[in-house]
This record gives sequence, C-alpha cells and structure tokens, in this order.
Amino acid sequence: MRRDEFTEIRAFLEVAQERSFTRAASKLGVTRSALSHTVSALEERLGVRLLSRTTRDVAPTAAGARLVESIQPHFESIAAGISALGALRDKPSGLVRLVCPDDAAELVFRSRLPAFLRDYPDITVELIVDNGLTNIVERQFDAGVRLGESIARDMVAVRLGPDVSYAVVGSPEYFAGRAMPATPQDLTDHNCVNLRLPTSGALYAWEFEKDGREFSVRVEGQLVLSTMEPAINAARDGVGLSYVPKDLVRQYLDSGELHEVLADWTPTFQGYHLYYPSRRHPSSAFSAFVEAFRYRLR
Repeated sequence: MRRDEFTEIRAFLEVAQERSFTRAASKLGVTRSALSHTVSALEERLGVRLLSRTTRDVAPTAAGARLVESIQPHFESIAAGISALGALRDKPSGLVRLVCPDDAAELVFRSRLPAFLRDYPDITVELIVDNGLTNIVERQFDAGVRLGESIARDMVAVRLGPDVSYAVVGSPEYFAGRAMPATPQDLTDHNCVNLRLPTSGALYAWEFEKDGREFSVRVEGQLVLSTMEPAINAARDGVGLSYVPKDLVRQYLDSGELHEVLADWTPTFQGYHLYYPSRRHPSSAFSAFVEAFRYRLR
C-alpha cells in the first residue's frame, strides 16, 4: 500500500468514526479542508461514494460501512503492534484512552491518577467523562468504566474498587417542616432531583431493595440534571432529595450538612470495573494502567 493510500484510508476511518470532519481533523492534526480533500481523493480513486454529507451530519454510505467493517480491525492491529513496541523500552509509554461516568472519575481516578502519572511519565491518560453507554470499540477507546452489573459478558472486566452503596440524601433546611420518608413510596410527597439518562433519554428510576426484593421508584421534582455533582449540590442547597453514591457525600453526612434517609432500603451494587474487548492486544501502557488500578482485596 502506498503512503498516500494509507493516509486516505486512515482519514476516512476517522471521519466515519467521529461522524464529523471537524472532530476528525482535530484528532488528526490537520485542517478540515485538507481532510475533506483527502477523503474525496479516496472516493474518486475507488469510484464510489463512502460518506453521506449533510449540513448537520456525516455518515458512512452502505459502501463506506462495508469498508469500515473490513479494514477497521486491521488498522486496530497495526496500532496495537506499534504500541506494543513500547514494551522494548525501559518504561511503558504511549496513550491510554478511557471513558467513564462522572462519579467514577471522582471515586476511582481522582485520588489515584496523580501517583500513576508520576510513576509512568511516558504514559498519557485521556479520560473522557460520559454518562452514556458509550461503544468503546466504535469510539476507539482502550477501555470503559461501568458498574459490574452493566458490563456485557463478551468483555474482559477488571474490578477497580469495592462495592458501591447509594444513598437518598437531603439537607436539614429541606427537612425543616417536612416528615422524612419512611418507605420509598413516601417519595411521592417529596421534591426529588431527577437524573436524565443520556443514552435512552429517560429519567433514572431510583433503585431499592428490601428483604431480597428489588424494585424501582420513579420520582418527581422540579429539577432534572445529567450528572452527579450538580445533584449533590442541589441536595446541599435544599432543593430536594438526591440519589447518589454514598462515598461521594460521606463528608457531608459526617458534618451534618446532609442527612441520609431510607438507609435500610438502598442497595449495594458491584463496584466499578474497567472493561475492554477480549480480542484486544494490550499495549505496555494499557497493561501498566490495568495493573496499577486493579482492585485487590486486603
């Protein structure tokens, strides 16, 4: 394959993945016009249109999708092979790309990333915070982070931390003049902060458990958010009740700034796990990252 052919195909794959010439150009470090010219040259050489372009969207045509399916795995193998050369160095090096929800970024990575970056100065970590169910293969992430229950069985899963407990919390100001809920059904009488799920667009139904029975309650309130930190701040500000990971609010519970209710009803979930495809060939940088963040029972 000639160098210009390789460049054209790589450019096409980036645009097909990002669904945007602008984002793909940014990743490749070229101008949008140069990228568009490169992809057009590939289409002209092959004699078939690979991308459908509109003012709002860019998507592979049927021919483009077929080309992505046939050549993407080979480009991934090339990238993995190049990354594996880092193993020949004295220290692991390279880029590790991850996607995780905002609560995991705080609970798993905030306290541990600084030491990892100091120990491995030749490794760059790109951590994208996204609360949706991101397709890590399609978006070319090395791995993603989710609670154990939500990881597909065809993925390799590595536990990153202990089980995660959730809590329903509110401020003393909010509870002033209000009866605290004794059961999840009592939440209908309260102003609850809802969380919008980015993938489905639905509101998250609060999950509860009692005597082995699991159930969900759809709550109502004046405020709908998409991430955890604003939900915690809303509870602290007396807006209403929030349903959040308990470790994220432990300091506020200890100080009395927040009160927990329905503690006997809130469940514990499997901890956060790093997940990635079983067919993936890990680079030295990724292997070092997995070992550094793997949760080990003490």
